[in-house]
Amino acid sequence: MMDQAITAKTVVFPSRQKARNRHILTQVLLAGVIGDAIVIFLGLAFSSWLRFETTLAHFGVWAHGIRWTEYSGHVVFGTMLFLLLLPHRQLYDLHRMLNLRRTAPVIIKASLTWLVAYMAFSSLLRTDQEVSRVYVIVAFSITTTMFISWRYLLSKIVSIKTVAQRLQQRILFVGWSEHAMSLAQAIVADGRLQYEIAGYVPSGQGQRVDRSSVFVRRLGSPDGIADILQEQAIDMVILADLNLSTDETVALANLCEKEMVDFKVIPSCFQILLSCLRMQSVSGMPVLGISYLPFDLPFTAVIKQLVDLVGGMVGFVLSAPIIAIFGALVYLESPGPIIYRQRRLGRDGKPFWILKIRSMKMNAEQGGKVGWTVKNDPRRLRIGAFMRRWNIDELPQFWNVIKGEMSLVGPRPERPELIGIFKEEIPHYNTRHNIKPGITGWAQVNGFRGDTDLNERIRCDLYYIENWSVLLDFQIMFMTLFRQKNAG
Repeated sequence: MMDQAITAKTVVFPSRQKARNRHILTQVLLAGVIGDAIVIFLGLAFSSWLRFETTLAHFGVWAHGIRWTEYSGHVVFGTMLFLLLLPHRQLYDLHRMLNLRRTAPVIIKASLTWLVAYMAFSSLLRTDQEVSRVYVIVAFSITTTMFISWRYLLSKIVSIKTVAQRLQQRILFVGWSEHAMSLAQAIVADGRLQYEIAGYVPSGQGQRVDRSSVFVRRLGSPDGIADILQEQAIDMVILADLNLSTDETVALANLCEKEMVDFKVIPSCFQILLSCLRMQSVSGMPVLGISYLPFDLPFTAVIKQLVDLVGGMVGFVLSAPIIAIFGALVYLESPGPIIYRQRRLGRDGKPFWILKIRSMKMNAEQGGKVGWTVKNDPRRLRIGAFMRRWNIDELPQFWNVIKGEMSLVGPRPERPELIGIFKEEIPHYNTRHNIKPGITGWAQVNGFRGDTDLNERIRCDLYYIENWSVLLDFQIMFMTLFRQKNAG
């Protein structure tokens, strides 16, 4: 039925409104490219001035007597090299322009790649004037900072309502499902105005779902999809009903191609780690699957380990006096061991002993009953309430980080007895064991710790696994110091 309706009428050209919006999008992307080139050039030129015209000229053998203008060739070469690296990092995707948290790590990676490539090319080309290493380091720091600042400004400009509305992509859902409902809610909740839901068209086979929380108009019947694409200036069609026949799905995709409309499919068979889905080839045949997580990349794994090792050692040294003071207070209130050891499961389900400053009375789990602490727990020491509020009881876990059993940031580890229950009751629970557990995590800084909603905690853990970056880790560590929601 649907394939016949789709082939019944097609229009060759998109609407004038879509053409204007595409023109504005092109202008924004062009402004991004030109702005990037200017900022990189100015950053490199300013770095050469700092290197050779300020007190930095006293560092290095080759800096004496060199004027910053003599580095113009290096500045031009560095700018061209930097610009050539950017398209491979998808920095000219509109969605990245609107999301600085996703853009900043990419810029840093591109800058590091430029640093290595610039030094390598300079050594291979062997110019008469050897490149100053101090200049390269200064250029890396200055240009990266200026680049991120410029992209922050660009993201604010693009986010202005009058501009963002002209860049919006209008979406038509074909079919309706719970997954379409979730996507529609996410689009409405997103304040960046990237998308506008024009409405939906029933597939004829879609399941009826309550749409009271999000108003989505029904724009017509499956027979009129070709007209709807034109009349509503649709930019993107999202197929939400995978029960369509192969012929109907192919016909819909072909129609979208003719109308210059993006065609998307909600991957309802994948419930988690959707951002890691990749098209792969198996014996020459394309298959869709989860290819890798951010932690699986060698470079990011090394960075994560270095941050953990350095942070663990610094944290352990700085926290040692605090541990000693609060350990003494615990002993005065409740004589007995100061450090409490508890068996937890780490990466790949490997057990280890987690360390804490004891915050409860001795023999708090008499009878072997395992469970979480609750608000105003009667077993808790008076000093224990203060420690738990400010996460002081977790400080000995810097030693777990140094030993490689834990990370500074990650999902909180649970006890084996509880995991045996949770993995059967909570969907995707064991996915969190793909990485090392952490002293703090995205769930904890959002208030999901102790006796709180476990499903929300797992959702936060999965978000962290999918979206990990060094900046996200530092953000969580910073938030840990100033957020004590549900930290009782």
